[in-house]
Amino acid sequence: MIHPTALIDPRAEIDSSAHIGPYVIIDGAAKLGRGVRVEAHAQVLNDTTVGAGCTIGRAAIIGGDPQDLSFDPATPSALIIGEHNVIREHVTIHRGSKPGSATRVGDHNFIMATAHFAHDVQVGNRCVVANGAMFGGHVHLGNNAFIGGGAGLHQFIRVGDYCMIGGNASISRDMPPYCVGQLLNRITGLNVIGLRRAGFTAEERRQIKEVFDLTFRSGYNLTQALEVLAGREWAMPCVRFIDFISTRSKRGLCRVRRSSEKVEEE
Repeated sequence: MIHPTALIDPRAEIDSSAHIGPYVIIDGAAKLGRGVRVEAHAQVLNDTTVGAGCTIGRAAIIGGDPQDLSFDPATPSALIIGEHNVIREHVTIHRGSKPGSATRVGDHNFIMATAHFAHDVQVGNRCVVANGAMFGGHVHLGNNAFIGGGAGLHQFIRVGDYCMIGGNASISRDMPPYCVGQLLNRITGLNVIGLRRAGFTAEERRQIKEVFDLTFRSGYNLTQALEVLAGREWAMPCVRFIDFISTRSKRGLCRVRRSSEKVEEE
């Protein structure tokens, strides 16, 4: 299942069921699991692990060095990709930047053409990342999120579970779970349709809306909102929201767009 034009490093470990296409380069101690498909001209570099059932699209480059002027290529770091991911054409995913560090992608993600994940990015499970989206270093993306085409995520930010980030959005602050993000660091509401489709009950959705409103639309600052939220019992999805917003952040939280703000002024 290895095309005769492929160049394979002898240190690589490739499952016998893998399919390696024309002109593929596997350079380094990469590990490719059961049923992995690497399409023409793709490159798998350095200490990269690709889990079972993944597809690496044409001309994708995964496991490359971080784009950091201070990075030493001799640094022992890794890229770890889980199972059943689809990584389409020209995607680039870089390995970790510090000794022993790793960029990680979970399971069942769909990453569309030309998306970029920088060093030390952490991606959860069942996410969709559309064409041309860009993740800076150390971005943490939760589970079941959707990132629109051309969106840019600044380094060191967190994006929570079930978020939806609009196309061409520019996000440089943390986006709490279940939210819709657009424009420049704006929350425009809750991902109501996504929550319903994901099987959240009506009561869970009602409580999520109540927690969201207390946090962002009550007039409280964050400290005050957390004090109010701590005084009640909440369903588990709400607990996850509260845990997210109460975690100390490098970048701060995105804020809700005011009704008086016009889109064209963003």
